[in-house]
Amino acid sequence: MSYNWGPFYLVPTEVIKKYSGAVQLRETFDEDLIFKEMESLGISGTIEKIANPWYYRKKGAGTWVKIGESEERSENFPVRWDTTKLENGQYEVLGLMHVFIKSGDREKAIARQNVVEVTVEN
Repeated sequence: MSYNWGPFYLVPTEVIKKYSGAVQLRETFDEDLIFKEMESLGISGTIEKIANPWYYRKKGAGTWVKIGESEERSENFPVRWDTTKLENGQYEVLGLMHVFIKSGDREKAIARQNVVEVTVEN
């Protein structure tokens, strides 16, 4: 069984879909569901860190371009994205949250993605 623990997109609110200039990207997650997912995968241990790299691409493109990465859990993994040099149009933003789990001297990681369509209008 798979549990949807996130990531859940928050930038800057859930309703804004048009971006112009600098935007702060943020995501959150459900920690209780992470532990349920770990259990269903047979993974035990302590969450050592959570990292959230961010990417964008023009809608329909094949390659993602990295925006940045954050481990700032208390601030919902913020990354600043400056859209001023982008061509206006439809884009996809990808948050790829990695959860690193330590068990003894071993480390494992699980990851989930969230892709959101946005419009850039500079």
